[in-house]
Amino acid sequence: MSQVAIGPYLVGPYAIGGSVVAVLVIVGLVVAWAFVRARRVVKIETPEEAADAAQAQLHGFAVAGAVVGADGQGALAVADDGRVAAVKRVGKRLAVREVAWRTVRATHEGILVETGDKMLGAVMLSRVDVLDIRRLAPKGVRV
Repeated sequence: MSQVAIGPYLVGPYAIGGSVVAVLVIVGLVVAWAFVRARRVVKIETPEEAADAAQAQLHGFAVAGAVVGADGQGALAVADDGRVAAVKRVGKRLAVREVAWRTVRATHEGILVETGDKMLGAVMLSRVDVLDIRRLAPKGVRV
C-alpha cells in the first residue's frame, strides 16, 4: 500500500479510510438525532400555557379560564367577554385561533373544535367533557 500525496502531505490508506469512517459516523449521528427530534411529541403542559398564548396572540383577549386535553395536543381558552379560542401545538409554537361557540362540540373521545383553518385543522381535547366547557363559559353564553 502506497501513500497518497494530498497537498504537501503524504497520507496513508488507513488515514483516508479512517476519515471516511469518521464522516459516515457523524452523518449517522445527525440523521439519528433528527429522527428522534422529529418523533418527540411536544405537549401543551398546563391551562396557563394555553391562556398565555391566547392572550399574546389575540388582541383584547382576557382569558377567564382554559382547559387542556388529556393528551396535551389541544386546548380551549375562554375570554371574559364570552369569546373562545382553540389552541394547538404546531411545531415548537402554539397556534391560536378565535372560533365561534357553534364550532365547539362534544364527541365520544372528548371535545372537537372545527376551526376552519387549513393550517390548524380540527382541535381535539381528549377526555374533556361538556361539563368542563360549561364551567368555563361565561354566564350569558349557552353551551
